Amino acid sequence: MRTIGLLGGMSWESTAEYYRLLNELTRERLGGLHSSKCVLYSVDFAEIERLQVEGRWDDAAGILAEAAKALEAAGADLLLICTNTMHKVADQVAAATSVPLLHLADTTAEAVRAHGLRRIGLLGTAFTMEQDFYRGRLAHHGLDVLVPDAAGRSTVHKVIYDELCLGIVREESRASFQAVIDDLVAAGAEGIVLGCTEIELLIGPEHSPVPVFPTTRLHAEAAVNHALAPVAT
Repeated sequence: MRTIGLLGGMSWESTAEYYRLLNELTRERLGGLHSSKCVLYSVDFAEIERLQVEGRWDDAAGILAEAAKALEAAGADLLLICTNTMHKVADQVAAATSVPLLHLADTTAEAVRAHGLRRIGLLGTAFTMEQDFYRGRLAHHGLDVLVPDAAGRSTVHKVIYDELCLGIVREESRASFQAVIDDLVAAGAEGIVLGCTEIELLIGPEHSPVPVFPTTRLHAEAAVNHALAPVAT
């Protein structure tokens, strides 16, 4: 079993979900008392969020790159950035170590294509919905990506940072997200990518008229598959 390195704390609410999922999925695969071999570097999200707002992505990349090096030194055989938004600096993080980084957008796109879908709606932070680092990665896999209108993007972003990252789950916010999802479906979305790891705390398959793609679970599944794959000889 390979050791999974987790770049977490962005927010710790979703990182806790990663840890739970990795261990549950490993137990399902191996049975008994098996659990995931993993190491976690959890950053201070307040520092990262400030750099996001100030547009200081290179500084944020430096913090995560140093964390990635620490994970490699601790024995990690593969890396996960446990947040969609910070995949904006995935290339810099990957370049800092010699172990593979499993890109969250790639695992998500593979799942969407496996369902035979092409046009998807994307929910996430404003950075994820509005910038090309994530949308472009999905499009590279042949997907047509739709995002909410300006009001919808503002609602989703605000709920993520002001509620979900703090562990607050409100029925009113779930209803607001469902209205945004309905608008995306009306615009032609065949599925919805929950492109922020905290959104899975609020939205599940039962809250959408079309399939949802929970990026945290998909990322964790890909990591377990990689960790348990036979070692090449």
